[in-house]
Amino acid sequence: MSTLPIFMKYILTAIVGMIPIIELRGAIPVGVFTFHLNYLEAFICSFIGNIIPVYFIVKYIRPLFDFFGRWKIFKIIIDWASERATKKIAESEKLQNFTAIGLFLFVAIPLPGTGAWVGSLIANFLDLPPKKAIPPIIVGVITAGIIVLTLTAVANGGIQYLLQRN
Repeated sequence: MSTLPIFMKYILTAIVGMIPIIELRGAIPVGVFTFHLNYLEAFICSFIGNIIPVYFIVKYIRPLFDFFGRWKIFKIIIDWASERATKKIAESEKLQNFTAIGLFLFVAIPLPGTGAWVGSLIANFLDLPPKKAIPPIIVGVITAGIIVLTLTAVANGGIQYLLQRN
């Protein structure tokens, strides 16, 4: 992978950041370990890739769900995503009472099933306008990115240490 031009490494890292579930928490390690980007480059590319879909999900996901829901294969996926988002809303009093803070905390915790995609779905199901939904999602992605970047750096330091000892 080191033979790829740097621009392609940036693009591929951003694309990994766009993938639901994987998002930024997978794109940063891919950028650092697979494409040998420095930490800042991996963070920026991952962040950009993770943020690009947010506006479109917050603003336009319901009409897309309605359109694609007519086909069975898409309906299964749509029902799963809708059920997951509504379940998260119902489970979390913070999301109901303190929407911006709850949305931020939900996106900021870098665990599977949290992140910008599901956070954007939750914002859509809560009928939040993009002006109110996008800022806490962006700050949450930055926070999750810093956490993942720190864990990646620690892992990389540990790997380097183990390699130097042998």
